[in-house]
Amino acid sequence: MKAINITLAFDGETEAAFNFYKSIFGGEFEHLQRMKEIPGNPLPAEEGEKILHLRYPIGSAVLLGMDVPNGRMQVNKGNNFMITLETSSEEETARFYKGLAEGGTIVMPLANQFWGAYFGMVTDKFNIQWMLSYAK
Repeated sequence: MKAINITLAFDGETEAAFNFYKSIFGGEFEHLQRMKEIPGNPLPAEEGEKILHLRYPIGSAVLLGMDVPNGRMQVNKGNNFMITLETSSEEETARFYKGLAEGGTIVMPLANQFWGAYFGMVTDKFNIQWMLSYAK
């Protein structure tokens, strides 16, 4: 496994929250992608400026952020986070995913994604949300 990071999920406030964190910790965003960049853009136009994925290094750690599309999951401030595993291979990703999904709920099946990662989301049997990603 490469790393374990925390992803913060917001209801349209990701950019404001991360600009706030940047004003405190300094540095720059390593990656910022908006929902309008999704191929085929399946979301309503008013969601286009929402953040699909934001990567912000702070020291040796990385804080990740995203806005949740309307109707997906309810964002509850205070518990709006996911544990993100950056894995070393597709095989490792699949093994961790399968284990975490046992007794839990598959949120997004493992698949190759347009941004170049083998990625999936699962909520484990203890209601902890996980995102697993192998960047090819």
